[in-house]
Amino acid sequence: MTGGGSGPDPDKRPDWWLVAVPADEDDTRIDRFLRRLVPGLTQGPVEKMLRSGLIRIDGAKAKPATRLVAGQQLRLPPHLRDAPVPDQGPKPVVATPQLRSQFAEMVVAEGDDWIAINKPSGLAVQGGSGMTRHLDGMLQALASGEDDRMRLVHRIDKDTSGLLLLARDRSAARRLTRAFQAQEMEKTYLALVTGAPPPSMDIDNPLMKGGGAGGEMMIVSPEGQSAYTEMQLIEAAGRRLALVALRPHTGRTHQLRVHMAHVGHPIIGDGKYGGAGAHPGGTIAKRLHLHAWRLQLPDGRMIEAPLQAHFQQSLDLLGLAVPGADWQFA
Repeated sequence: MTGGGSGPDPDKRPDWWLVAVPADEDDTRIDRFLRRLVPGLTQGPVEKMLRSGLIRIDGAKAKPATRLVAGQQLRLPPHLRDAPVPDQGPKPVVATPQLRSQFAEMVVAEGDDWIAINKPSGLAVQGGSGMTRHLDGMLQALASGEDDRMRLVHRIDKDTSGLLLLARDRSAARRLTRAFQAQEMEKTYLALVTGAPPPSMDIDNPLMKGGGAGGEMMIVSPEGQSAYTEMQLIEAAGRRLALVALRPHTGRTHQLRVHMAHVGHPIIGDGKYGGAGAHPGGTIAKRLHLHAWRLQLPDGRMIEAPLQAHFQQSLDLLGLAVPGADWQFA
């Protein structure tokens, strides 16, 4: 063993596994490509190897969401090529009749190359540490093969309910992802918040990670990434609670939750960012009251997802109602 801790012995460099990105994987996220390339490889190890630089694209470090370009060269650690990655996580989800029925009940609209579902709160979009049930696993189970697999093109938080657009194949996933990145998709959320917000509000506060014990919470900071949210009041229940519509123009982690807490109107059920004030008590459920309500596609088609039971029950108790089909942001 050598001293100094200056790095690995240059004479014992690993025999890197070099992989050229094929044409049909152009514009694919690197984390998804790697999970398909290496059987049994899960998201956690992928993110760890990307952070450490063990996995590189054309010599440079990358993030999980980095999109590949055909012809780029990936440098991968040899253990991914030379030995199967042990699967110590939960067994893959099996497409039982019950699972197929659960998925069918979530579907709210379909197009030629996409499916829109109403994700229930509590269902994670992708797996993580200790996660045994998630949408990505359901899609894997429902597919008869990799080419036939529906693909995620955007995400919402585990505890947020509502619309998610799924691509029917890889080509559609690339097209729809580009549409989201170009802001050709218009997303509108409904939230039940504390206090009496004004009729409308533009919230333009940069966000970054750095809060909480492990630094996993998002915080408002001038050093963060730009984040912009539009808010419009739909109806107030006195001065204690209100139903609002939220339109994110950027897609930062927990953006709507952090922005609403920052302006003094935390979302009901969001104790993480709103503290005790986000739980008004009484018969209002302690679950998060944030719902991806509408999605307008580039062709102008509007998709809408009905509220989850706990959210609808809270509105009924307060005498509030979801706007009609003709409602629009002012």
